[in-house]
Amino acid sequence: MADSTHARLADLAARLIAPVVQAGAVEMRHYEAGVTIEAKADQSPVTVADREAEEILLAALGVIAPDIPVIAEEAVSEGRVPAIGQSFFLVDPLDGTKEFINKRGEFTVNVALIEGGAPILGLVYAPALGELYVTLTPNEAGLARIAPGAVVSGASDCQFQRIRVRTPDRNALVAVASRSHMTVETEAFLARFAIAERRDSGSSLKFCAIARGDADIYPRLAPTMEWDIAAGHAVLAAAGGSVTSADGTPLRYGKAESGFRNGHFVAWGTPRPLAGRD
Repeated sequence: MADSTHARLADLAARLIAPVVQAGAVEMRHYEAGVTIEAKADQSPVTVADREAEEILLAALGVIAPDIPVIAEEAVSEGRVPAIGQSFFLVDPLDGTKEFINKRGEFTVNVALIEGGAPILGLVYAPALGELYVTLTPNEAGLARIAPGAVVSGASDCQFQRIRVRTPDRNALVAVASRSHMTVETEAFLARFAIAERRDSGSSLKFCAIARGDADIYPRLAPTMEWDIAAGHAVLAAAGGSVTSADGTPLRYGKAESGFRNGHFVAWGTPRPLAGRD
């Protein structure tokens, strides 16, 4: 990727930090005060925090990158789905709504840029934990500690620590898995590997745990939407990891024909899938 492209993506990520942190601050106000829970058409939960955070992000993207279409979770649920091309944003204003409702703190604000079917930029902010993960360049990811409500105008206000995947011990892997969506298929997949420890977690923080070298593998053999995972995927890829479909091919984005629904996937702390036991 050319230096000019690297610079463009770094500038775009830097400009998105402030609205992402602002969206997180709005969510924390509702998190502490309590919210009314509604059900969308697919019976998944939604709150006013989801909607207010998405309004902030869409307004910011309209200024920062007005020519790039945005696929945002709550807008899609209301039937607002713009046509996409080579480039588009995916926005999940509040990933981990169940964690938010149950006050477990593992919810995130997710923004990702997709080009050519791959996530090349991502921001994941966990306001209750004060953790901001960003793709600093396509080959470098960073973690900054940002308290909710902090005044942040860009990357210069953040002290990013570079994060990187670790070299996995194939005889003692650490797996992360969904707390709310564990399936029999996922259990069977994990049984193919030498798993020494499994940690259940919510939202896209599972990708971030692998990206910062705290875990090795995250299988998701249950439905997800593209906006759920694109930002975490981008951060993990920049940190040296990968995300593949169940058949081992790279996971792709832009599946408008299926309503932006993902198939089964696995996130790895390696550039390529690990070999399991037969």
